[in-house]
Amino acid sequence: MKARDIMVAPVITASSNASVKSVAETFVRHRISAVPVVDEKGKLIGIISEGDLLHRAEAATEKQRPWWLRAFIGPDALANEYVKAHARKVSDVMTRQVFTASPETPLHEIAALLEKHSIKRVPIVENGRLVGIVSRANLVQAVASAGKTLEIPLSDSTIRDKLVAHLNAQGWAGASLLNVTVNGGVVDLWGIVGSASERNAIRVAAEATPGVNAVNDNLKQWPAAALV
Repeated sequence: MKARDIMVAPVITASSNASVKSVAETFVRHRISAVPVVDEKGKLIGIISEGDLLHRAEAATEKQRPWWLRAFIGPDALANEYVKAHARKVSDVMTRQVFTASPETPLHEIAALLEKHSIKRVPIVENGRLVGIVSRANLVQAVASAGKTLEIPLSDSTIRDKLVAHLNAQGWAGASLLNVTVNGGVVDLWGIVGSASERNAIRVAAEATPGVNAVNDNLKQWPAAALV
């Protein structure tokens, strides 16, 4: 699946000249936690989220720092914190560095982007214009809505071939010490593994193979297997 398959569109946005109060009202009204900021041509220029509104004067939640710590932080950082807490316009509060993706970006790349940068959403941009947004929640929804893709049952031999080929391609699996049998969609795993983690991963690989109905784990773990 790609970003275009799960992205939310059209996207609720804000302008850089909008008030912080109006954006907060938008969050509440639409039950969302962030909006991209666009210019008059629809070009993405930033994003503003609940995190940007955590320390605000209106809620008396400005950062309170002891005097001795303020001396180490420096005047520039303190000035920036003041702006975040007191500014009235979105342009002064929004995050300007935005990580984006295209509609054709695979979901595994979106997930990696969210994890790497510790962010919760990725705006989707095409030809310089904002066309959608993908959040962590959208990825979870994709998992929840995933259905069975098989319309024709696979033969036992096909299931075995697919699983064996998959295990042979995994660097963590000692495939030369494994054997797989399949009967009526039930997989039996045989052989020796080097660790509990490898054993668990092999079981998961078998369970995730299309056409598999059940998995019997008959694997033995080295060095205990050497004593049998």
